[in-house]
Amino acid sequence: MSMRWSDILLVPALALGLSACATSSLDLAPPAPDRPWQPATNQDGEIVAGAAATAAAGQAGYVLPANRALAMLPPAPAGLDAGRAYALPDLIDLAESSNPDTRIAWDEARRAALAEGIARSAYLPQLAASALEGRQHGHARDAVSGLGADGSDSAHGTISVLSVQWLLFDFGERSALVEAARQVSVASNIAFTAAHQQVIHAVSTAFYAHAAAQARARTAVQALDNARQVEAAAQARYRQGIGTVVEVAQARQATAAAELARVQAQGGARDAYVALLTAVGVPPTSELRIAELAERKLSLDLARPLDDMIAAALSRRPDVLGAYAAMKASQANVRAARAESRPKLFLAATGSYGHGDLDVAALPAAGQQPPTVNVGGHHFGSTVFLGVTMPLYDGGTRSAMLARAQAASDSAGARLAQVRDEAARQVAVADNALRTSLAACDAAEALVQAAGITFDAALAAYRRGVGTLTDVTLAQSQWLQARNARSDARSQALTAAATLALVTGSLGAAPAW
Repeated sequence: MSMRWSDILLVPALALGLSACATSSLDLAPPAPDRPWQPATNQDGEIVAGAAATAAAGQAGYVLPANRALAMLPPAPAGLDAGRAYALPDLIDLAESSNPDTRIAWDEARRAALAEGIARSAYLPQLAASALEGRQHGHARDAVSGLGADGSDSAHGTISVLSVQWLLFDFGERSALVEAARQVSVASNIAFTAAHQQVIHAVSTAFYAHAAAQARARTAVQALDNARQVEAAAQARYRQGIGTVVEVAQARQATAAAELARVQAQGGARDAYVALLTAVGVPPTSELRIAELAERKLSLDLARPLDDMIAAALSRRPDVLGAYAAMKASQANVRAARAESRPKLFLAATGSYGHGDLDVAALPAAGQQPPTVNVGGHHFGSTVFLGVTMPLYDGGTRSAMLARAQAASDSAGARLAQVRDEAARQVAVADNALRTSLAACDAAEALVQAAGITFDAALAAYRRGVGTLTDVTLAQSQWLQARNARSDARSQALTAAATLALVTGSLGAAPAW
């Protein structure tokens, strides 16, 4: 039988047609690097896969269409009380149920726990059942002594198969894999605790920053009131003939500057409020009353010896414990990789029943089910195997996997050492920051007292005509700076205390400071 040229040319023509179908998907991409992409959308505005739409004249450039299904603001958590003043412990409780980081960490821990269950299931036998129905048909033409004969036959029937596989002994490979999965689960649970600690720290620092911003706003309001008093004194001196127009203008300028500082401070307080809501995990449109930061004496006596804190940190920090669990998991993976090269003892059994006229030598494997042999019509069959399998040659795959597992184990050990060193460094830095901020609190308090006395004296002297406007303005500016420094130092000290608790692994609730 000869092949025609048209048949030969049909194959490359078909190949070219198929390649054209593949390259047609380029219509899904933007048309050019310097032209806007106008995506195809459905009736709700959702972007769907498809050829880009044609941009209308004057249409906005690089702005995506609005998906109306995503335009809804997230709802506020149930149970918010608009009339309640939320203190720091209340905000932390709210964050632990509202912040998505805690839910994500919980889901990761559950996923790791399920992986451990999957690893343990390797100890159990694998049971599979199959039911098949088939038809057979044959046709033959025979010729003997010039005489021809045609013949055909057909058959049909059903076959049911039940098979079991059970790995009995594997030199510890399964136990090593289970141990690795358990350590991964432990690490995920540690990460869950770490996520909660991070949320507590984030809410605490945002709460302290909000308190400092509120203090700055109150100071700015007081500074504006002082500036207005100075302006009134300047106008009184001018009416009495002992002041000048320049003094009045300068006083008005100081009042305008104080008004600008008040607006900026109140804007900063609002930003701090939104940052606090974000740390808690509630929508920024929520309205929460935030309790005032309670006054408490901060002292260096509250700090502990550095060596004790480093030792405590190395024993309970989540990252140290997590790195240790990861190292143990990698060591278990090394044991599993070694066991992969050793023999395995297994048990396999099948039971089958065929009904009908089908007569086949074997059924192919299906999923977890091994091949089934000796199946015939109206036939019960069963097989049981107890065997040993030993890998002999695989092109170096097992050796490479063992080397990779050992490298991962070495890296995990080095990672643990690195985490321990970084933990000690962070504790030392946080301890120094706390001590510095506590000392700054004492210095700032003394500065506020002195600056307040100076301002009162300068304003009184100016009103009596024996002082200058320059002295009053300078004293007011220094008094404002001192009050802001005091509120910032207190916020920094509280933040440093929360950070020290975090880096030592002891931040499990609202900070005691």
